[in-house]
Amino acid sequence: MDPYRLGLVAIRIHYFQLVARLGSMRQAAQMLNVAPSSVSRIIKQLEEELGLPLFERVRQRLKLTSAGELMLYHARQSFSELDRACNEINELHGLHRGTVSVAIIESVSRGLMPEALEAFWRSHPGIAVDVRVMSSQQVANAVAEGECDLGLVFDIRVPRNVRRIGMVSLPLGVVTRPNHRLAGKADLRMSDLAGERVILSDASLTLGAWVEEAFGRTFAELNQRARTNSIALMTDLAKRDLGLVLQTRVGIEQDIAEGTLGFVPLRDPKLSLRKLMLLSRTEKEMSPASSALGRVLGGHLDRLRDATGEAG
Repeated sequence: MDPYRLGLVAIRIHYFQLVARLGSMRQAAQMLNVAPSSVSRIIKQLEEELGLPLFERVRQRLKLTSAGELMLYHARQSFSELDRACNEINELHGLHRGTVSVAIIESVSRGLMPEALEAFWRSHPGIAVDVRVMSSQQVANAVAEGECDLGLVFDIRVPRNVRRIGMVSLPLGVVTRPNHRLAGKADLRMSDLAGERVILSDASLTLGAWVEEAFGRTFAELNQRARTNSIALMTDLAKRDLGLVLQTRVGIEQDIAEGTLGFVPLRDPKLSLRKLMLLSRTEKEMSPASSALGRVLGGHLDRLRDATGEAG
């Protein structure tokens, strides 16, 4: 796309830049295929409105005055930004190749990410996506250090050189078999878990530290049966009715839909919501492909917010 042909650059600026580059109104007129008088008239009108001359004649050539140099600098800056925008729009329109790198936590890999990739590849089937599963802190570090374009994390302090482009707040809940005595409740308080065997995540996951801190504030005691850094193992143990699991509904959406697992939110004044955040590199560092995937992931966070009814 050409900003000039799209009419994004004023004719006066276009003529001015050409005269400045060629140092001649006659040569500029030849290139534009117009009469030299037309170029001269437009430059004169611009100078009259600005109240200062933009050119001075030196040895049969036109040389920029101080005002002209200032005008040319800003004109080029504006054109550069417009040209960049046109190129990025053009790439989005015909986004056929490229690679996007995404760092995510394990729970996101079990539902949200596959659905987002399915939607993304319907529009951009030729874009490759590298997905790395790691802890929340590692995800944030990967985006901050430029190793990944995007990241999905829970409850992390966002590094200064990283943007948060999406967020949804989610309640912690009890994950169990649908026939468990607690499964039919609309919600639960932490005191309802007294005497129940609970499977916890370890300290390598933000979930583990978050649960311990949250329950420490309530003075409630949990009957810990197992501790692991695997969301998949926790889910499988819950399916076998070997203990209750405390987590959000992220990663078990399909199990809930199929009826193999139930989820009951914990509602307690001393329990805060967990924050699932979409991180990205700075805007200038984002390619059209990574920006496109970021928009798709952001849309999925919005739908997750609507489904849970929690404020983002």
